[in-house]
Amino acid sequence: MLLSIVIPVFNEEKLICKLLEKVIALRLNGGMQKEIIVVDDGSSDATYAVIKEFIAHHPEAKIHLLRHPANRGKGAAVRTGFEAAKGEILIIQDADLEYDPEDIREVIQPIVAGESKVVYGSRILREKELERSGVCGLITGKHPHSYLMAYLGGVAITKWTNLLSGAHLTDEPTCYKCFHRDALTGIHIESDDFAWEPEITMKVLRIGFHIREVPVSYHPRKLSEGKKINWQDGLKALWAVWRYR
Repeated sequence: MLLSIVIPVFNEEKLICKLLEKVIALRLNGGMQKEIIVVDDGSSDATYAVIKEFIAHHPEAKIHLLRHPANRGKGAAVRTGFEAAKGEILIIQDADLEYDPEDIREVIQPIVAGESKVVYGSRILREKELERSGVCGLITGKHPHSYLMAYLGGVAITKWTNLLSGAHLTDEPTCYKCFHRDALTGIHIESDDFAWEPEITMKVLRIGFHIREVPVSYHPRKLSEGKKINWQDGLKALWAVWRYR
């Protein structure tokens, strides 16, 4: 069985090599193989050149590098990656090290075991599991170092998704969205920006797939460190949930 790890990247020249090293080092169970698909979404810094140099020094990794001439958004990059993917299982990996590739094994396991066709990695479940989320998070599950508004935005999107779909998700905006190829049959991602996430969530739920969640680690970074999502993306996500309900 082949796992396609799709990595959309935009202006991450400082972190992309560290991330790729972690993905390359990831060992999968049961003889599963992996392919790494990196989609540079029109980076304006040295990201593309850095990735090309990294690939030249790691030919054994067989990294497939694609590039958008201009920045089009995460949804567009994911769509390009999915179109190039050959695996039976596909998963998204952000390039900013907020998510640990070692968790990929746990995320894909329910699909490998035939228990689910769609699995999301939930940050909320991990924080509640570890009981380390601070005063506010004792109830909510907020990571102690994440931005309050970003967290509340994620909660709002998740609750809105559940309300309109009847699902029981804890972390809809998570990076780790994993799909068996069967679950994506007939689905076309229309959104070019971060709204692709609630779009695909609502579409797989509407088809009738149950989304399984497993706990994953989360290491949030600050805006000064390059975090890109903002409140406007949150509003677009809420609208996308309604649009694709």
